[in-house]
Amino acid sequence: MNRTEAPLIKDAIEFNLLLKPYELFTLDNGVPVYAVNAGAQEVLQLELVFYAGNWFEQQRSVASATNYLLKNGTTGKTAFQLNEEFEYYGAYCNRACYNETAVVSLSSLSKHLPALLPVIREMITDSVFNDTELDIYKQNSKQRLAVSLKKSDFVAARLSDAHLYGEEHPYGKYTNAEDLDALNSSLLKEYFRHYYLNGHCVIFVSGKLPGDLQQQLNRAFGDLAIRTFDNKLPFIDTSPATEKKYRIHNDPDGVQGAIRIARPFPNRHHPDFMKVMVLNTLFGGFFGSRLMANIREDKGYTYGIHSYVQNHIQQSAWVISTDAGKDVCEATIEEVYKEMAKLREERIDEDELMLVRNYLVGTILGDLDGPFHIMGRWKNLVLNGLGESYFYDSVNTIKTISAEELNVLANKYLVPEDFYELVVI
Repeated sequence: MNRTEAPLIKDAIEFNLLLKPYELFTLDNGVPVYAVNAGAQEVLQLELVFYAGNWFEQQRSVASATNYLLKNGTTGKTAFQLNEEFEYYGAYCNRACYNETAVVSLSSLSKHLPALLPVIREMITDSVFNDTELDIYKQNSKQRLAVSLKKSDFVAARLSDAHLYGEEHPYGKYTNAEDLDALNSSLLKEYFRHYYLNGHCVIFVSGKLPGDLQQQLNRAFGDLAIRTFDNKLPFIDTSPATEKKYRIHNDPDGVQGAIRIARPFPNRHHPDFMKVMVLNTLFGGFFGSRLMANIREDKGYTYGIHSYVQNHIQQSAWVISTDAGKDVCEATIEEVYKEMAKLREERIDEDELMLVRNYLVGTILGDLDGPFHIMGRWKNLVLNGLGESYFYDSVNTIKTISAEELNVLANKYLVPEDFYELVVI
């Protein structure tokens, strides 16, 4: 190697991206396990994804409370003892509840998996949801909610979703203190019985995997009544608000406003979705985007402004989000619409398009670094009912989409009249 000569600069789009394939096997009860065996360190990440999100609940907050309290006591162990089991092995067990799914995850050294799988099994089969733990959960949740409701961005986020989907839709509903007060252990036990003990599940595991992984998982979960899922959610129609513009004064002493501008958008199966990801990046999807260049760098109205498409399975929304000084909120919104107009009316420069292409391919390249990131890509495809070809089609779209196609998409989707507009101060 001649170190007196600088290496050649290579554009990210010149790389041929490959998504490492997964291994797929099923447990005795039919539950699928997606495994990526890679990495140099003796660590692994296990995720049990249950279809137990708030999409399925009949009463608000039941799904999230049930998921949270899985780790707060079983017939044989208290919450303290469960946490102690994981800490003894230097492992971390977490749980999270989303719109469609609820997750129990484990991060651990690979050699401790045999000791920790029985604890996970105990959590998802023998949780007791006792009243003491539920009361603590309700009290803490209400305190967090009271603090959050004083923050303009928190209020804006939940009202924006309510306007887009309707307050009764799983994507639009939000929690009030009364919903938490209405929780009781009987509700949680019934939800647990239906959506965990007898629920639908898919398992993802990645990292340096033991040779007998299939046998270990089968011993831990293969005899349970859980079963696979067909990716068909019951359809729930939205009921969006008829009024499009809202101005709310949440804090009389507030000095800045949270701005949300959003419109409904199809899910990942729509033919425009991949192409719009490129347009969105150019518009407001990265630090060098047009919204950032104009509203942060030129006008100085905000520290940051972003646009993104929500990661929902059934329906989605295209959102512009920022916080700005309350005296420049209206000017910020005006500039957002000006940038939409430029994308509709002016041809996009090839150099700018190349920058966005390189940014997107570089981001994907970073996401393929390590087994956990690779599994993250696969999980997104599997849970959205998509195949391997979707990944390669996305990369190809990034590399080949033209300025003319982006202009057509801007005229189709970046229409101010289609957007809900909300400012919360």
